[in-house]
Amino acid sequence: MCKLSFLFTAAKPVRHKCGLSKACPVGHFAFKMTSGAASVVGPRICLEDKLLMSGVKNNVGRGINIALVNGRTGELNRTQFYDMWAGEVAPLIKFLNEIEEGTVVMMASFDDPSTKLNDEARKLIADLGSTAISNLGFRDNWIFVGGKGIKTKSPFEQHIKNSADTNKFEGWPEVLEMEGCVPQRQD
Repeated sequence: MCKLSFLFTAAKPVRHKCGLSKACPVGHFAFKMTSGAASVVGPRICLEDKLLMSGVKNNVGRGINIALVNGRTGELNRTQFYDMWAGEVAPLIKFLNEIEEGTVVMMASFDDPSTKLNDEARKLIADLGSTAISNLGFRDNWIFVGGKGIKTKSPFEQHIKNSADTNKFEGWPEVLEMEGCVPQRQD
């Protein structure tokens, strides 16, 4: 009986933080995120096995969903969403300008992330490492992980255009999902 229970225990699949397919190296934070699905299911952001934003937590909304994380400790600083369809861009610009150096910035779209975006907001997001923000359009899906003070463009970004020819849902593109290992700030 003991030998048999050992066999079942050994066959259990290894679970990694946030459900990643592999473990992150030391000095990195594990993350997994999805964009929203049409106007129905909100985005989901997980870091180090902690669900930061989701519909279940009731802290996501239409537009751009943002989680700010301490780049040294991985602790959540703040979550916020900005409605870029019916809302105003000024509160988003104020929020982006107040992000502290060394903060990991995680963003996910839900429904429409771009209608109210202006050049100033797009530049502030580009300064966090985004390359797709300049082309983000009506009802596009987009997920991004960058940082305040990043010296290069972030490798953690996906963008899919809203196109009647390729949309998975009527009027909306398919959901994006991304996982990876963000380097922990060492200084």
